Amino acid sequence: MTPPHVMSIRALAQYMGCPWQRISTKRLPISLLLGAMTLLVVLALPAQALQVQVQPTNPQLGDTLSVIIQTASNTAPTVSLRQKTYPSFALSPNRYRALLPTTPLDPPGPLDIQVTSDGQTQTLSLQLRNRSFPTQSIWLSEGASSLGTDYEFDRVDAFKALVTPEKFWNGPFQRPSQGEVTTVYGVRRYYNGEFAQDYFHRGVDYAAGVGSPVVAPAAGRVALVGREADGFELHGNTIGIDHGQGVVSIFIHLSRIDVAEGDFVQPGQRIGGVGNTGASTGPHLHWGLYVNGQSVDPVPWRNVGFE
Repeated sequence: MTPPHVMSIRALAQYMGCPWQRISTKRLPISLLLGAMTLLVVLALPAQALQVQVQPTNPQLGDTLSVIIQTASNTAPTVSLRQKTYPSFALSPNRYRALLPTTPLDPPGPLDIQVTSDGQTQTLSLQLRNRSFPTQSIWLSEGASSLGTDYEFDRVDAFKALVTPEKFWNGPFQRPSQGEVTTVYGVRRYYNGEFAQDYFHRGVDYAAGVGSPVVAPAAGRVALVGREADGFELHGNTIGIDHGQGVVSIFIHLSRIDVAEGDFVQPGQRIGGVGNTGASTGPHLHWGLYVNGQSVDPVPWRNVGFE
């Protein structure tokens, strides 16, 4: 069959099932002519096999970027940013999503996101806005600065690096404590008068009385339980929840742990109590949210959520 975009009017008539003898270019209604021309254009254009959208469109430091990809391929696309590749996961047939973290330590400015699928590559360019973070001055004794064990750091690092394929969360995250927010995400610090270049507050602190409820902000599997008595000197009593697809929550300084590793928890389920264990200056909950190993601002996850 002749490709539709090179058909004559006669061939087009036959293609559309119309007797050629009854069609005259002089007598064709304008609407039919325009419709035929539109049909030819649509048939002539190749299908758009790769479509990419990024949210938010105007991100700032600490935001999580959601990259939604529509592709004709049944293979997960490759998503790269600043020489690092991130996993993408199917949302529905031929529709995928990758989550890209940003932090206060990233340079603001242009971001080029490369998406490759089935031999096609698209580059999306957007601007990462700067953001002003509060600063604090902390004075530590010699003993406090050396807290932490290899066992503790190894287990926490392995937990933060988890990328499991199933997505457990659904909609915006819940507040894990009803206590007052005392330290927001991203705070920079001076320790003993010296600015800590590589430090920022990796989470949100909620001040509350010892034993006050701590609940799961979203569904997930308990993948980490660490206790001060077992060497968690810095974090104190700790719970880590794997929400799936590279998204994990960590809760530290707890007074009590009410779950075990392997337990599956639902949003709002009580998992422990606010405490003052580890390197803590008073009863509070520290909640950290990590995406593909990097600490991100939990606030957008609570206010807007991610599909």
